[in-house]
Amino acid sequence: MKLKLWQVDAFAEGPFAGNPAAVVPLESWLPDATMQAIANENNLSETAFFVRRGSDHYDLRWFTPVTEVNLCGHATLASGWVALNELPSSSKLVRFETKSGQLTVERDTGNYLRMVLPSDRTTPFAAPAGYGAELGQRLGVAAPDELHIGRYLLAVWRDAGTIRAIKLGDISVLMSKVEKWGLIVSAGGAAAAPYDFISRFFAPSHGVPEDPVCGSAHSALTPFWGARLGKRQMRAYQASARGGELLCTDEGDRVILSGPCALYLRGEIEI
Repeated sequence: MKLKLWQVDAFAEGPFAGNPAAVVPLESWLPDATMQAIANENNLSETAFFVRRGSDHYDLRWFTPVTEVNLCGHATLASGWVALNELPSSSKLVRFETKSGQLTVERDTGNYLRMVLPSDRTTPFAAPAGYGAELGQRLGVAAPDELHIGRYLLAVWRDAGTIRAIKLGDISVLMSKVEKWGLIVSAGGAAAAPYDFISRFFAPSHGVPEDPVCGSAHSALTPFWGARLGKRQMRAYQASARGGELLCTDEGDRVILSGPCALYLRGEIEI
């Protein structure tokens, strides 16, 4: 069996930046074990698989190297790029049916794409005594100034330099205590200038030690910093080694993320 594959750098003006995602269109679903094996072989943060439902309408699933996930932003943006640019398309918008509901990707101004994700509202987290200090220690920095919880654990520092200085240690026990597999670290406001906020994202238990640019993390960061800064639209930067910029808009129960995509390769899988 031969399958087409595209590797697209999401939230990037050109290759070698942003977050690489593999995109594999299918005629029908493969066995889960086969899709997981392909994702493991690709060894990227996410491999997206989609099956056409109708004109510009698809079912979409995402796999890390070790497991399927319920929501992935950057691989949705990359899938939208492939559907709009590489496959027969009759409109400027594609719809994806997913485990997190219907997501859309449409052409925006210039080479930008505009993606709609469900909003993730976080709440303050009253951590056990010593939790913040140990988290900071395992990240090689001071304890976070705030902790919040939603889909992921969100740790906030006042100093943006701390976000850039973090070096991931073993956080598995700490994450299991809060029953979350993803950790967002962030700083915002004047400290993050020229951006409204910066962040990083870690999910080592899911085979992603650091995700270069995480769309689903921004579904939490956008409403968080929007409320904190009194802004509806914000510029964000994910300060990974590859880096990526996002234009984020808080629309209440949904978040709109805009950014470009860059094609890295077109290929073929043989299984």
